[in-house]
Amino acid sequence: MGSSILKQFVCCFLIIIISWEPQALSRMIPDVSMIERHEDWMSRYGRQYKDAAEKERRYNIFKANVKYIDFVNNAGNKPYKLAVNEFADLSNDEFKAAHIGQRNLSKTAKSSTATPLMYENVTSVPPSIDWRKKGAVTPIRDSTCGKSWTIPAVDAVEGLTKIKTGKLYTLSVQEILDCDGGGHNGCEGGFTDDAFQFIKQHGLTTESNYPSKGNVGTCDTKKEDEPVAKISGYENVPVDNENALMQAVANQPVAVIVDASGMDFQFYSSGVFTGDCGTALDHGVTLVGYGTSNGKLKYWLIKNSWGVDWGEDGYMRMQRDIAAKEGLCGIAMEAKYPTI
Repeated sequence: MGSSILKQFVCCFLIIIISWEPQALSRMIPDVSMIERHEDWMSRYGRQYKDAAEKERRYNIFKANVKYIDFVNNAGNKPYKLAVNEFADLSNDEFKAAHIGQRNLSKTAKSSTATPLMYENVTSVPPSIDWRKKGAVTPIRDSTCGKSWTIPAVDAVEGLTKIKTGKLYTLSVQEILDCDGGGHNGCEGGFTDDAFQFIKQHGLTTESNYPSKGNVGTCDTKKEDEPVAKISGYENVPVDNENALMQAVANQPVAVIVDASGMDFQFYSSGVFTGDCGTALDHGVTLVGYGTSNGKLKYWLIKNSWGVDWGEDGYMRMQRDIAAKEGLCGIAMEAKYPTI
């Protein structure tokens, strides 16, 4: 009698388990998989959290970001891909505050004297150019301080110096942060014009002579007086003119400011970026070339300063020659190049 009741109980229990298992596993397995992905990501990037509560909060942000990245990639309707990079446990607002800055970098009112484009009479430009292949581009920087107002100017001067002298120097960004006394807030942001003005007045020494410190310090005037690169000034590319911008980039790397605030920009990995973005210019990058992908999709070659793990080894290909006159992400709104 007891044995019969026990068998009936076991049978009922198994029926319940069998009917429950698929639904339960469908909920549990993704969570387990996501936890493993977070743990693997933490190990890869050496991420540690102060306590369990912080880890849970970061995990939830990570999970939301990964779901978004997977959704975009799985849709398969864009010519670019996103990736779970080192910014994956940051909300978009946190990312913008830490790596883009909280002030608009556009400062057209303070721009250099409006003069015609130096290259406006250059009617023949190559269909593509990559200044990396010409040895005029230094390694990708990994900015731990809001230096995007300085780095594009420094990149552009490095490129022009190589083109004019045959010598490629990795120049000091830290010198500008420490020694430029006006018009900026150091790591909290500034204006590319100020960086060019500083270089015009003082020149720049090398990164090895005046290395980065991750924050703003006291100016080392002795090292400031040891420049290896100088410029005579800088000029603006005509606003909202991608053709003029192409003429300039065909001749030298150019500093530009873009709207980099979107999640697709944050997690960009490869391909030609065509994502949604506005024209609230907030991040400085350097144009080091242009070309065409698969014979039809035109792009700008952008050098960024978020390390080599972001994008295509630190670079982005962004769609070029779009219908909007300001260009994608406002890339044609405020472009500048140094002169010697």
